[in-house]
Amino acid sequence: MAIQILKQFSQTLRPKPWTLFFSFSCSNDASQSLVTDAVSILTHHRSKSRWSNLRSACPNGITPAEFSEITLHIKNKPQLALRFFLWTKSKSLCNHNLASYSSIIHLLARARLSSHAYDLIRTAIRASHQNDEENCRFNSRPLNLFETLVKTYRDSGSAPFVFDLLIKACLDSKKLDPSIEIVRMLLSRGISPKVSTLNSLISRVCKSRGVDEGYAIYREFFRLDEENNEISKRGSGFRVTPNVHTYNDLMLCCYQDGLVERVEKIWIEMKCNYKPNAYSYSVLMATFCDEGRMGDAEKLWEELRSEKIEPDVVSYNTIIGGFCTIGDVGRAEEFFREMAVAGVGTTASTYEHLVKGYCNIGDVDSAVLVYKDMARSDLRPDASTLDVMIRLLCDKGRVRESLEFVRCAVGKFDLIPMEKSYEALIKGLCFDGRMEEALKVQAEMVGKGFQPNSEIYGAFVDGYVRHGNEEMAEALRKEMLQNQMQS
Repeated sequence: MAIQILKQFSQTLRPKPWTLFFSFSCSNDASQSLVTDAVSILTHHRSKSRWSNLRSACPNGITPAEFSEITLHIKNKPQLALRFFLWTKSKSLCNHNLASYSSIIHLLARARLSSHAYDLIRTAIRASHQNDEENCRFNSRPLNLFETLVKTYRDSGSAPFVFDLLIKACLDSKKLDPSIEIVRMLLSRGISPKVSTLNSLISRVCKSRGVDEGYAIYREFFRLDEENNEISKRGSGFRVTPNVHTYNDLMLCCYQDGLVERVEKIWIEMKCNYKPNAYSYSVLMATFCDEGRMGDAEKLWEELRSEKIEPDVVSYNTIIGGFCTIGDVGRAEEFFREMAVAGVGTTASTYEHLVKGYCNIGDVDSAVLVYKDMARSDLRPDASTLDVMIRLLCDKGRVRESLEFVRCAVGKFDLIPMEKSYEALIKGLCFDGRMEEALKVQAEMVGKGFQPNSEIYGAFVDGYVRHGNEEMAEALRKEMLQNQMQS
């Protein structure tokens, strides 16, 4: 059905004299002879002699039209056609244009060689195509490539997903407007990219231009405002529908922008059409957890269970983090134990939530135990988690222990502690009178790119004063004052 529609689409576009169709007949006998000889050499000669003989057959190179004609004859040998294309590029034998690029892109798509077709689309978008500039209808290379792909689609026997590859290439090249226009032109004629392609485009719009514009594009592409939608009027009943991943992406973008009410609105809209999955529940739970609405989060968890959906690691981490944030670490531990019984593997985030939860309520011993469990599992802690641990241990006077944590984190995980971690260590060591160790930590801190601030100078001054070294304290005061004046 999609191929038939594409045929109709290709016929609706206005033909242009420069356009190359694959049924193109070469304009003279010499050109036709070159094509015939090239095809014969490519298909019948061994690989060792093929390229030297081919070079001899076309000493003056080949035109884009001749390249496409040759490609048509070897369309059942896609790998050979690709090598032929790359050979013409490496030897500068063909000044390829949009039409010749389209011929090889279609051939690769027809053979389901998606990655190669995608790479050539990226190349075609970046290329200058000077031969095409005067004849192109658009000021956008992706749109001109799209038009050429459409015009040459029928004769190539291509695959519809070639347009998905084009849209993906545009998105990866940060060409958002052409991506949107390509989708509009396809949808207006009853052709739809894959839903996953539309989802990627909508998500990109949300992230780069805001949720409002992304949501508007979502409603346009899925024809949710039919009375005002031009696509609907011309689509002859055709309609592509969103899937659960569409809603998940929208909810995630709204959640990242702090739009709580919008997340809940999309959730309700999704439940009218699709059954949420574990990730859907996780996004809404994260929204509730960030708002401190743990009652709503627990109700959602029960609903997830009643729907016979198995929570995944994201679900568990979300609710564990939520309870740790409000200080109910005991409830978080219950979910942690349930996670183990269910056989869901823990991640560094699981332990970090618990470590920070215990640190927030001042339970340093439990925080240390959880941190050690994480280290034994070879899970790399985040620098912020280490920072929370170091500062709490130093506040409790356990400076030596905190120093061991830093040494372990640096040695085992190649972790760079945060500036505040070094500051807490130096203050603690200076308070205990361990000035030499404090100087070593300060040297390590500078080696990591952190410069001493007034807090650190103050800690050293207080330490030296407390232990009767007024001379060193005065020298540090002058150095601190001098640094402040220079800055």
